[in-house]
Amino acid sequence: MLGLPKSTEFNKRIPKQKFYDNLDVSPALKRIFIDQVKVIYWRNKIASTTMNLAEGTDVKEIEIFEIRLNSPELSEQLLRQIDKEIPYHILFLLNYDDKYQAWIGYKEQAQSGGSAFKVNKYYHTEWLLEDELLLKVDGLNMDAAYENYVRQIAGERLSAAGTQESLKDSVERDEKRAKLQTQVAKLEKQARAEKQPNKKFEMVKRLNEYKKQLEDL
Repeated sequence: MLGLPKSTEFNKRIPKQKFYDNLDVSPALKRIFIDQVKVIYWRNKIASTTMNLAEGTDVKEIEIFEIRLNSPELSEQLLRQIDKEIPYHILFLLNYDDKYQAWIGYKEQAQSGGSAFKVNKYYHTEWLLEDELLLKVDGLNMDAAYENYVRQIAGERLSAAGTQESLKDSVERDEKRAKLQTQVAKLEKQARAEKQPNKKFEMVKRLNEYKKQLEDL
């Protein structure tokens, strides 16, 4: 699945209570941990000390967490809580009924600095069999390895083929595309229901502008 060397293996079980006991977690989020998660394993640690990779400027380690689920549904809030508590970049492997889904957040250092990070957006694969979910470490340093993991998991959404676009710019472009798609869907629905010709014309004109912006992204 990941093809990582033994030097990266950690294989430590982490009690899920660790993420909600003695922390500022809402009762609703605690219930998500209890109901949705069966067990959490810290499977691997990718770092310059465990692989032949140079240190990164922003990325020091990539942790691989396997989360075994009680059902195929998992709240993104739970991943955000784990990401909030651990000051490293994390690749999540969700496991349910012998299938896997890879999740990774675009995680960057918070403006406050220090070891604090914020996750702006998560990307994930479809549910796949273990031998179908193929992710590889690609790059010469930790920054590149992390970027390539995000791009592999996001697929076409963050494709930067033939360009020198940074990961940050790719994520911002994807977020802009998602907002435009939402606006297009909303305006199309409004235009279909609009009875007044003048208003309908203005809506269609604006709709075409949004679609042109989407084509240019």
